[in-house]
Amino acid sequence: MSPSSTTTRRRAHSAAVYRRRRLVVLIAALVVVGVVLWLLIAQPWRGSALGADPAPTASASASPTPWATPEFTPTEPAPEPTPVEETPAEQPTPDATGTAKPCLPSAVLVEAVTDADTYAAGQNPQVSIRLTNESGVDCTLNVGTTTQVFTITSGSDVWWRSTDCQAEPSDMIVTLAAGQTVSSAAPLTWDRTRSSVSTCDTGNRPVAPAGGASYHVAVEIGGIPSTSSKQILLY
Repeated sequence: MSPSSTTTRRRAHSAAVYRRRRLVVLIAALVVVGVVLWLLIAQPWRGSALGADPAPTASASASPTPWATPEFTPTEPAPEPTPVEETPAEQPTPDATGTAKPCLPSAVLVEAVTDADTYAAGQNPQVSIRLTNESGVDCTLNVGTTTQVFTITSGSDVWWRSTDCQAEPSDMIVTLAAGQTVSSAAPLTWDRTRSSVSTCDTGNRPVAPAGGASYHVAVEIGGIPSTSSKQILLY
């Protein structure tokens, strides 16, 4: 026997060895196929591409419903003013009164407000109203021009009254929320003359004395008078 034939027989493997090798190759192929199938189904790369779901954006809170009444702008959330003629009215919508009951006079604080305390020559006082519902419940009040009265006096002498020449007054029922304060947005101007129903269409009115003269502004609205008057000085 030649050396080459001896070497060939030593290197030859049994059929069992070949079967084991084919089994290993088959298992490896199955593993590769399984990994490929998992990648196709799971698609793990989509997580980084898509990112986390964005957090829901909180919707903006609803702004308070504006009041529809002409002249009052609340210091707390409430209405939008609309123009009006003559004396200030209020701003909650008439249909927003709900089941609230009429305001008791003792529950509403009415105050006269002026744009200054003293006025130089040629400066005309601007007067307005501030209301506060001091009760713990909502209530309704007629704040239309039919119920508004501004009065300016010097001692016991009445110099000016807003109702003397008021045009087309109207009613306006509004709801004042518990604890709410509102102020008239469009003040009235006192031209420093004496008002009279007989001089509404004329310019012939007595001029109020100045030189540091003291006057007091009082208001009434919805049948509720201000608890005190506001003093002003004319120069």
